[in-house]
Amino acid sequence: MNLPLASSPVFEATPTRLRDRIDQRIFGAIYGRSLVYNACWEDPAVDRKALALGPEHALMVITSAGCNALDYALAGAGHIHCVDANPRQNALLELKLAAVRGLEYEDYFRLFGHGFHPRAGELYATCLRPQLGAFARDFFDRHWGWFCSSRGSFYFHGLSGLAARGFGAWLRLQPRLSEGFRALFAADSIEQQREIYWREIAPRMWTRTFNWMLSRQLVMNLLGVPHPQRKLVEAQHPGRIAGFIRSALEYVICELPLRDNYFWKVYFSGSYTEDCCPEYLKPEGHARLRAGIVDRIDWHTCTVTEFLHSHRRPLDRFVLLDHMDWMSSYQPAALIEEWEAIMERAAPGARILLRSAQSKPGYLDRIRLGRHQQRLRDLLVFQDALADSLQREDRVHTYAGLLIADCPANARI
Repeated sequence: MNLPLASSPVFEATPTRLRDRIDQRIFGAIYGRSLVYNACWEDPAVDRKALALGPEHALMVITSAGCNALDYALAGAGHIHCVDANPRQNALLELKLAAVRGLEYEDYFRLFGHGFHPRAGELYATCLRPQLGAFARDFFDRHWGWFCSSRGSFYFHGLSGLAARGFGAWLRLQPRLSEGFRALFAADSIEQQREIYWREIAPRMWTRTFNWMLSRQLVMNLLGVPHPQRKLVEAQHPGRIAGFIRSALEYVICELPLRDNYFWKVYFSGSYTEDCCPEYLKPEGHARLRAGIVDRIDWHTCTVTEFLHSHRRPLDRFVLLDHMDWMSSYQPAALIEEWEAIMERAAPGARILLRSAQSKPGYLDRIRLGRHQQRLRDLLVFQDALADSLQREDRVHTYAGLLIADCPANARI
C-alpha cells in the first residue's frame, strides 16, 4: 500500500531494526513493480456465506487478481468497487472484464482457465486491447507473452506464479513426489487423500532443505508476505513459517475434499478444469456476467483511504483481505486513518470481512479512534462463532484469522 508514514501515539514507530527496514525496501520495490497475484487466494465460497450479498448491497473489495470481485457479482451484490494501490492488479481485472464482454466461452476459458491460448495474440489485438485503459494496454503489450506459450501458463507468471514455477521445478527433480501429488488430486475421497499424503508425500516433502527454502524471505516476498507479517505467523506457530505452511497444507489435504480445490490445483498444474475452477470461469458464470452482471464492477487505483474519502455514498460490505497486517507494522498512523474512513463510510449494519496472519489481530485492541479514543474492538460487533465455523470450510487455509464484524447502527467515532 502506498500510504504516507506518520507517527502515532498508539503504536511504536516501525520498522526500527535495520533488517526490517531492508526487508521493507525490498518488498516495496518488488511489490511496486510487479503483478503480485495472478489468482485470488481467498475462498469466495466462504465469503458468500459471511457476506450474504444482495442487490441492495454496495461492496468495497481489495482487487487482488479480480477473481472474487467477479464471484461477488455472481452472488448478487448490487455494486462492487475494486480498490488496489497496485495498478497492475487492476489491469488484470480490466483484462478479465474485457474477456467477459469480448470473448466467446471457449476462448475465454482457454485464456483464463488453461492460462494459454494458441491464438492469444490475435484475440488480444482484436477483442481485448481496444477495451483497456492506457496503463492496462501498456502493461499487457509488454506481458502478453504470458498467455502465448504452450509450454507454460499465465499462472506461472507474476510473483505468485514464479513461486509456483519454482515449486514445479523442484518437483521435477523428485518424480516420486510429483507422482504422489498427481495421485492426490485424482483421489476420490478424503480418506484416500490422507493415505496418499502420509504414504507418498509427507516423508519426501518436509525435508530440512525444503523447510529452509520455505523460510527464506525472498520466497515470502514472491507470495506477497512482507517481513512483519511473517513475524506475526512465527510469533504464534512453534514451527515458524515452514511449520505453519505444513499445518495449513495438511488440514487442506486431510480434512477437505480436493476435487473442487482449484486454489491449490492451479498452482500445481498451471491450469483449471471446467469442473474445478472459480465460478466466473464456468459456462453459466460467463453467460450471466456477459448478460450484464459484469457492469456492476468498477475499479479504483488508489489506497483504501483515498477511495473512501472520495466516495460519498454509504457502503454495506467491506472485504479487506489481510492488508491491515502490513499497515499495523509499516504504517500505523495510516491504518488509524483508514479505519476512521471505514467507520465514516459504513452504512448502518455494514459487515466487514478481514483476514489476518494472526488468529486475533493485535491491532484491533491497540487502535483508538475518534476524539474519545474508543477501542476499535469495542466499536464493532464480531461474529466469532460464524467466523470459526467458516474458517473450518476454507479451502485455502493459509490465514490464521478470519474475522467477521458488523458496524452497529449507533456506532460513532
